[in-house]
Amino acid sequence: MLRFGWETFKKRPWFFIGVMAVIWVVSGVFSQMSSYANETSGAAVVFALVGVFVGVVGQLLVKMGTISFTLKAHDAPEAARFEDLWAPEKFWSYFLASILVGLIVVVGILLLIVPGIMWALRFMFVPYLIIDRKLDVSAAMRESSRITLGHKWQLLGLVVVLGLLNILGLLALVVGLLVTVPVTMLAVVHAYRTLEHSASEVALAPAV
Repeated sequence: MLRFGWETFKKRPWFFIGVMAVIWVVSGVFSQMSSYANETSGAAVVFALVGVFVGVVGQLLVKMGTISFTLKAHDAPEAARFEDLWAPEKFWSYFLASILVGLIVVVGILLLIVPGIMWALRFMFVPYLIIDRKLDVSAAMRESSRITLGHKWQLLGLVVVLGLLNILGLLALVVGLLVTVPVTMLAVVHAYRTLEHSASEVALAPAV
């Protein structure tokens, strides 16, 4: 997975770095939209509420766009464009899925942590299925459960390795993240595509 991410990144390194910088800047702007929250005047409260709403919606759109872009970059690196960062079509499904999966993982964490980790891995591809295949929330959760079946430990190992790689990028004066983050994102998409293809082959295999 990492090899694929690195080889894809090398095809258009400056483009991927530029896209990553744009994502960070836009995400940073939305994360600051609630900066009036400490004010107590009526007008400031209104600004704070509007800021929180715009910030949350904006952050979700950034995440959706990032997934859309990495899917396109995985399948056709030379054809990927900045425009692929705009993918709002399944906003409400993505929003509901984020809440539901988040609650499931939190409950799992409260149940001695391990169930939360397993459920997080089980549903880690729900956002990709919503953006990629336009599935609704329940269908995306079922499909993510199906394609990750029997691969939880492999996915856990991948997540740990990717996390360590990004820590190294952070230690490299933070600038290293401009390389490690797109590489790791492409690696995750490759894991999604690989498991999706593998699960499809199993489903199509004749009964014996």
